[in-house]
Formats: sequence, structure tokens, C-alpha cells
Amino acid sequence: MPARPSHPVSWLIVGLGNPGAQYQGTPHNVGFVVAERLRDEWGMPSPQSRYRGLISIGTAAIRPGAIPGAPARGPAVAILCPQTYMNDSGASVGPARGELRVPPERVLVLHDEIDTPFGEVRTKFGGGLAGHNGLKSISRALGTRDFPRVRLGVGRPNSTDPDVVAAYVLGRFRQPADAVADLVDAGVAAATALIAAAEAAPDDA
Repeated sequence: MPARPSHPVSWLIVGLGNPGAQYQGTPHNVGFVVAERLRDEWGMPSPQSRYRGLISIGTAAIRPGAIPGAPARGPAVAILCPQTYMNDSGASVGPARGELRVPPERVLVLHDEIDTPFGEVRTKFGGGLAGHNGLKSISRALGTRDFPRVRLGVGRPNSTDPDVVAAYVLGRFRQPADAVADLVDAGVAAATALIAAAEAAPDDA
């Protein structure tokens, strides 16, 4: 991670999903849910419409002792949920990142991952985009693949047919509600730990 920037917002956290009531409760929108939970847990203000998305700016409340050396109160962050539809997420993320002057290495994207078993959460920095159209759009807008991600495993149907896969991620969760809640909890924990670890690390020389 780069040295902490001197301008007010140190991180842009992006939850991916699709706007509209018809997409609520679907695997493709789990990034939205984790982003909203982070906003609520950190006591951030209600989001405002800007950058073709819903954005809230506040402070990441990182619990002391969670990671050695991590501050009790974390950095200033912006949490953005693009309202452009998944495949055009970069049209929201690009302008937000540019105006807030957040380096791509501190644009943390929360997204569903069908090739990760349901309930597993993994973090990743850079690398492939796994065919995820939201990540592709963000990569184009940032001009790089080198940004961190929290990959929220939603599993996949027993088919490679694109129509079946689309119906799976855009349909309601098939897993029990408590299992979905556990996935969201794990996503919140992973995002918090990633930021805490980066903030605790020494600045780059």
C-alpha cells in the first residue's frame, strides 16, 4: 500500500450491486449490503447522491486491539454504492476517485464472486478480474487492475450456461437468511481488517 495521502479521504470503499428494489436480496448485490453495514457500524452520515452513486464520507471506526498497532479511530473514508448498474460501475467510481484524489491502490471494491464457495470471503490485490463485469468497468475507469478487493463468495449454480448463471446471481439468495447474514458479517470483518492492517503498516519510504 502507498503512503497515507495528505488529503482528507484516505480510502474510497465501493460496494457493487444494481439499483432498484427488484435486485435487493440477490447475490449480485451483496457488495451493496456490506458497504451499507460498514457505513452503519462506523456511524457515518446518510449517503448523498453524487458521482452517479450514493456516497457517504466519514471515519472508519476500527476497534483498538483488533490488529496490533492499528489506531482506535481509523482514517477518513468515502463509501460509494454506484447507481449505474453493475456493468457501468466505473462511470461512478472514476469521477469519485478523481475528485477525492484517492490513489487506485486505496480504492477497495466489495463484490460478489461466483467462483468462490458460498460463505467464503477472500481479499485480493490486483490480478485478474474473473470475468466480473463490474470489476472490468472499474479497471477501465482507473486505468489499472491494481486495486484491492474483498471477494464475497456466493457460489455458482451447477451450470456454465450464461443464462443460468445470470438467473442465479440476479435471483434471490437460495441460502438460508442466517447464512447470508454470516457472509455479510465476514465481508465487514475482512474490509475492516484490510484497512486496519494498511493503516498500521509503516508509510512507504
